[in-house]
Amino acid sequence: MIQSIDPLQPIFSIQSMEQVLSNAVSDRRLSLLLLGIFAAVALLLASVGIYGVMSYSVEQRTREIGIRMALGAERSSVLRLIVGQGARLAAGGIVVGIAGAFALSRVMAGLLYGVSATDPLTYLALAAILAAVALAACAVPARRAVLVDPVVALRAE
Repeated sequence: MIQSIDPLQPIFSIQSMEQVLSNAVSDRRLSLLLLGIFAAVALLLASVGIYGVMSYSVEQRTREIGIRMALGAERSSVLRLIVGQGARLAAGGIVVGIAGAFALSRVMAGLLYGVSATDPLTYLALAAILAAVALAACAVPARRAVLVDPVVALRAE
């Protein structure tokens, strides 16, 4: 078509509009992919860290938990005690994280498309996901605390 209008016009780098758009956003796509991978790794590390802290806490408090159970504490109250401790730690971390995210929102604004850097729905969704992961990480140590035999715990030391 171009040669029918001007046969001396050189033709090079012919691409479809889809290819042009794909090339235009490839850097941003790579940045967001890396950001997503790092976020997933951070979530995994956070859940492993919470699990480790709670597991260590339950191990250190085995005698206390055994005494509580021997004095008549119900399993549900011990479960609430351990999960409540983990929930308080997670809530503090979520509050500090949201404050840090608001502080760094101007840096992230250039990477976002279709959503603002201070979108409340996004912050709520992420806080809910982090809270769910934290409670799941507390579940195994809490279950282990509930299964503590008072006699064994009291004889341990």
